[in-house]
Amino acid sequence: AMALTLLDVAHWSTWAVCAVMKLPQLAAVLAAGSARGLSVSSLLLELAGFLVFLRYQIYYGYPLQTYLEYPIIIAQDALLLLCILYFNGKTRRGLFFAAVFWGAWYMLTLHKWIIDLTMNLCTFLSAASKLVQLQCLWQTKDSGEVSALTWAMSAYTCATRIFTTVVTTNDLAVLIRFITMLILNLWVTATILHYGKTKKTA
Repeated sequence: AMALTLLDVAHWSTWAVCAVMKLPQLAAVLAAGSARGLSVSSLLLELAGFLVFLRYQIYYGYPLQTYLEYPIIIAQDALLLLCILYFNGKTRRGLFFAAVFWGAWYMLTLHKWIIDLTMNLCTFLSAASKLVQLQCLWQTKDSGEVSALTWAMSAYTCATRIFTTVVTTNDLAVLIRFITMLILNLWVTATILHYGKTKKTA
């Protein structure tokens, strides 16, 4: 019963955090009227990774509570992407990206090998999205409008998902993904805080 209660807490807290995860980031962008420090490539890679992961969980009929947060984060990411494209004066690109993602969603499950292969690539996609954001921070040495809170919340959800995956599906591909993401999310959070501090003291 104890494990079940812990599992419920992990699921509920993950959904609660994910429901508001991108809001500090959206608020920072809207308040500043700028997407400074945010990488569009990073966000596109993240979205691609999320979509593949969601499709994989649905395809294998995993319990809904282990991936319920993904539609929520995908919606927030899409909104954030639109804001960034708008502030960068490239709103029309949003339609192109939407068409590409829509097409990919259908193609992923045409064959079992496609979804299995992309799930393994998905970890690389998501890791690349974090590394691209890190590179953007290192180059500018300025965390700009990047929200440390959003990245810290991402790290928290990866930690809870490592636990829920072990207890429920114990899928190795899923576990590897969450462990990798946890390390990289913590790294990005630390980098944002580091550059935030240097800016304040300067």
